[in-house]
Amino acid sequence: MSTHAAARVAAPTRREQILREAARLFAERGFHGVGVDEIGAAVGISGPGLYRHFPGKDAMLAELLVGISERLLEGGRLRVAEDAARGGDSPDALLDALIEGHIDFALDDRPLITLHDRELDRLRDTDRKRVRRLQREYVEVWVGVVRARYPALAENRARVTVHAVFGLLNSTPHLARPEALPGRAATAALLHRLARGAFAAAEPS
Repeated sequence: MSTHAAARVAAPTRREQILREAARLFAERGFHGVGVDEIGAAVGISGPGLYRHFPGKDAMLAELLVGISERLLEGGRLRVAEDAARGGDSPDALLDALIEGHIDFALDDRPLITLHDRELDRLRDTDRKRVRRLQREYVEVWVGVVRARYPALAENRARVTVHAVFGLLNSTPHLARPEALPGRAATAALLHRLARGAFAAAEPS
């Protein structure tokens, strides 16, 4: 594939641009603090033009929160499947892969973490339940991997530890402004060590 063709494939769609800017604005000013016209201006179209892509702000919020929950679950399952295809004989490497994937989310999708914390209750009941179900399934992917690496860790203890590690990794929006953090690679490496340390600390002595 040529460089130009690759760029065309990688370029975000207008719908993806709208969602990215909506996430940023919602996280900065709150769901009710942002108007449709402002989201449109951020992507270079009129506010009413957004309605060709979304029926309203509620639909954008739902797609953002349901979408990231789906992507995290799919990513976790994919890593488990890839490990199984290689023989499934490296639980350390699989746990590292899960941690790395979640760190990518925590560092690259900080507005979505803020949105989840602040705006989840604004979703329709069906969408909120869907997000919660996807999150529970994602946790269970991790619980299985953690217990494969630490067989002596009881299931309930593993689940508590997974939730604690998510809290640690998802704290990135609250740490500081992005430019005030260490470089991305250094931050990712530190978060990875902290996550592995938490799992090791949970193992019965």
